[in-house]
Amino acid sequence: MGDGNGWARCDLGHVHWGRFGAAGLLLFHRDPGDGRLRVLLQQRAWWCPGAGTWGMFGGGRHSHEDPVAAALRETAEECTLDVRAVRVHGVRTDDHGSWDFASVIASADRLLDVRPASLETRKAAWVPVEEVGSRRLFKPFARTWPLLSTMLTRLVLVVDAANVVGARADGWWRDRAGANARLRDDLAVLREGLTGLPDGVLPYERCFPEVVLVVEGAARRVAEQPGDGVRVEAASGSGDDHIVDLVTDPQPDATYLVVTADRELRARCTAAGASVAGPRWLLSRLPPR
Repeated sequence: MGDGNGWARCDLGHVHWGRFGAAGLLLFHRDPGDGRLRVLLQQRAWWCPGAGTWGMFGGGRHSHEDPVAAALRETAEECTLDVRAVRVHGVRTDDHGSWDFASVIASADRLLDVRPASLETRKAAWVPVEEVGSRRLFKPFARTWPLLSTMLTRLVLVVDAANVVGARADGWWRDRAGANARLRDDLAVLREGLTGLPDGVLPYERCFPEVVLVVEGAARRVAEQPGDGVRVEAASGSGDDHIVDLVTDPQPDATYLVVTADRELRARCTAAGASVAGPRWLLSRLPPR
């Protein structure tokens, strides 16, 4: 059963399920046809706290689990969702002092058939986002839904390779392509999670961005080499123009963060609705060179 099963009292005096905290999965899907956004919700069984209310699939964490692993495990136990078919985007934690609940935001690329798989689940349903508030919600979920509803998006981190490489004193001027390849390889660490997003981007404590490295000039051949979880795009002309094109016509479920110190490019990206951060912010999160 695991060592996390049991009740705990937080510093606020409330009693919660999960000796080491708890976690839940908020899964969303956007219909590519009509653009409608839906979230997967669980209706709790009659014998559970909050009987008959709707909220996230989830439950108590075990001592050896991180929030993502716990949320996926609990969801797989409570419904028929194949959690291998979801993409995790980030984690937001509601800290009660000595106990916390982690909301794990993820997406599915299709509307998966999901049914109850445990006595804890009365129903499972894909609910249009605009209809969530009209349901009788589990009280803790109802409190966090206004914030979580703004996080149903994937973060795309677009890196201006020429600008970021120029901020590293690793001999890039002698081998531009090699320096771009080293940056590509270092960016792979972000698969393990990115913390400390700039203010105003997304309210995650930890996120798992899609990383796009834009290369130009002599570094274009780097795009021909496989990247470990990093998409490398070669600009046919100006790298700046390529980046602006990426963020000007965004996907409806994507939030863009562009990393560059170039003032003109930053202004163009901001005008297109993207957020921006400087190379120093990114480099502080990568292995030192």
